[in-house]
Amino acid sequence: MTKELVEINAELTEIEARANALTPLAETATSEEIEQRANEINEIDTRKAELMAQKSELEAREATVKAVAENKMKAEEIKPEERGEKIMTNAEIRNSKEYIHAFANYIKNDNDKECRSLLTENVNGTVPVPDFVDKIVRTAWDNEQVMALVNKTNLKGNVRVGFELSATDAVVHTEGAAAPSEETLALGIVTMVPATIKKWITISDEVLDLDDGAFLEYIYKELGYRIAKKAADSLIGLIVAAPTTATATAVRVKEVATAGIYDVVNALSLLSDEATNPTIVMNKQSYAYYKGLAMAANYAIDPFEGIKVVFNNTLAVADGTTTGTYMIVGDFGSGAQANYPNGQGITFKYDDLSLAESDLVKIVGRTPVALGLVACDRFVRVVKA
Repeated sequence: MTKELVEINAELTEIEARANALTPLAETATSEEIEQRANEINEIDTRKAELMAQKSELEAREATVKAVAENKMKAEEIKPEERGEKIMTNAEIRNSKEYIHAFANYIKNDNDKECRSLLTENVNGTVPVPDFVDKIVRTAWDNEQVMALVNKTNLKGNVRVGFELSATDAVVHTEGAAAPSEETLALGIVTMVPATIKKWITISDEVLDLDDGAFLEYIYKELGYRIAKKAADSLIGLIVAAPTTATATAVRVKEVATAGIYDVVNALSLLSDEATNPTIVMNKQSYAYYKGLAMAANYAIDPFEGIKVVFNNTLAVADGTTTGTYMIVGDFGSGAQANYPNGQGITFKYDDLSLAESDLVKIVGRTPVALGLVACDRFVRVVKA
């Protein structure tokens, strides 16, 4: 029993005693005595009612406290919304200022405990990145024009993709005629093995002093762009180096010698029927070369046949004399695949010791990815021998 209840009960006892002590009035009592007695009784009843109300409230509160103490009403079983509290989802938490700060520290010290302590749900594997970081990474891949065209998967380990090496065509069978011959089908298998694309940069202590959001934006933009660019260059390298004759482990990429303004038309003629969404890839300087040929023709002609042109400067510059691959014409969606076993995110290694004497910090970004050509005749190279 609380001190307040003890005091209230004591006062109630006093009031009861006072009421009982009141003696009946004599028949000869005056009107003043009768009024005085009535006022005293009213005071007793009023105070008694006040004390009983306070006692009832205190007893109810004490009963609740006692119930909690006896595990009849555990505080943790009371829903947060009943306590007027709001539970944040993981999506809301990872965009909070506190989580962004914790994630920046995770990049710097490779310890994700602070991030995990803020999340309301268990997270297996890598802790989630703030949404604005995820958007930066996705933008880096999407802005890389070649990689934006490629079919993407997220499969663990090596990926084996079957492709049609050769096959006989379907036939029209007339009722009553002899049964058609069984299809002759030869399959090849491309094995895509993940390789880690890495890029490291050195940053100054001044960059480290940026606020957490600006720091994360800086390193993710720089490293995300470089990693996506290297993936695109590697894929173009695979197309340039692909054989013109398919094998059991490699698809075929056909080749046509440059003929100037007709190069795109000639390349399109060698694509398979399944290459339904072709794209042209070339060096930016080659674009000017082909536009110059069109202007010199003295009549309206589009050297690119209305097909989308994207740029990759690892290809040779088309000038009619330089040797190498001038352009690639192909369907990247059906002919190429990029497999990201750990997703398209970037993981970091942070080194603040090896260049400490120069007030520089080294940050290494890495993304495992497997690139492969997965269908014959989806690409054609235009080359100058």
